[in-house]
Amino acid sequence: MARLAQTAGLTDIQQEILSTVRDFVDKEIIPVATELEHRDEYPQQIVDGLKELGLFGLMIPEEYGGLGESLLTYALCVEEIARGWMSVSGIINTHFIVAYMLKQHGTQEQKEYFLPRMAAGEVRGAFSMSEPALGSDVSAITSKAVKDGDEYVLNGQKMWLTNGGTSTLVAVLVKSDEGHPEGTAPHKSMTTFLVEKEPGFGEVRPGLTIPGKIDKMGYKGVDTTELIMDGLRIPANRVLGGETGRGFYQMMDGVEVGRVNVAARGCGVAQRAFELGVSYAQQRHTFGKAIAQHQAIQFKLAEMATKVEAAHAMMVNAARKKDSGERNDLEAGMAKYLASEYCKEVVEDAFRIHGGYGFSKEYEIERLYREAPMLLIGEGTAEIQKMIIGRRLLEEYRLQG
Repeated sequence: MARLAQTAGLTDIQQEILSTVRDFVDKEIIPVATELEHRDEYPQQIVDGLKELGLFGLMIPEEYGGLGESLLTYALCVEEIARGWMSVSGIINTHFIVAYMLKQHGTQEQKEYFLPRMAAGEVRGAFSMSEPALGSDVSAITSKAVKDGDEYVLNGQKMWLTNGGTSTLVAVLVKSDEGHPEGTAPHKSMTTFLVEKEPGFGEVRPGLTIPGKIDKMGYKGVDTTELIMDGLRIPANRVLGGETGRGFYQMMDGVEVGRVNVAARGCGVAQRAFELGVSYAQQRHTFGKAIAQHQAIQFKLAEMATKVEAAHAMMVNAARKKDSGERNDLEAGMAKYLASEYCKEVVEDAFRIHGGYGFSKEYEIERLYREAPMLLIGEGTAEIQKMIIGRRLLEEYRLQG
């Protein structure tokens, strides 16, 4: 974008990466996104292009074949990709969260085995916490792992698995009572398992079934699925980090980074909605002049642009805080909450500017209007973010004495 959502203090390498991604989005994603989305078609050609650019290894350390870039670089790339088509950023995000969890928490053997192939895009990651009955209440997980010799046997049903069909490695959070006596707090008796599988639908390995794609209002192209484990046997060396009972903390660390990603997606979709709105407002004429000359429309554009700027600034702040090694759950929660809410509002204003044409599938804004609501739910609802923010504020501003 010419004026909005600029980021100060980027290195030459970061600027070069972003310029390359922006060029790819403008040439390879935006021209085909709406057509592919309406067909709910997996964007294989786009994914292959991102693989060639090395984006699947963007934050994986150089020693494992990645680019070793920062969370900020990654978030700014996601912002650009979501500007083109939000679904594509979802394909990368789940992969990235699993790679991040491996980098931060995996055993040396797990890192050496998975990360180089993840950096090359040969292994595609997905992660699974949610279940049909629990939504954001992760402590209510019922899927279970039971130790059996050198293996664990997993049973249960998981829900809302992004990239469930196309992925070949799934990080799955389940309960594991081994070494955790009755009465242990739920979050201390959860374990993350690294489950390898074949891509596709149906039984993708013995004891593991991916039933098929869930038909969704928006966020199409990317496959969202269930995952059913029925006597799924996983070797003990595929417990993330080699120790049971650490799964909740590992997943929350991944999701904290994921919240910066969702904020970046909200920024990207809002930017695109603003671009479409400001462009249409200068082309469409009513009462003898372009509608952009009417004060009512200028007020809308002013509000939209201010929201784009504010969301971008908060997202960048949250990413930089994590990169500095500081705790960023407050900033990530605020950025995710604000960016997703502002995204919805900017998209709706762009939709209103389009008038009746916004309702037509021929116009890109129709797709954005269906995509924006997912950001209000993904990686924790707005209400969950507000709970996190509120608790952290009370920690920071606790009364003394």
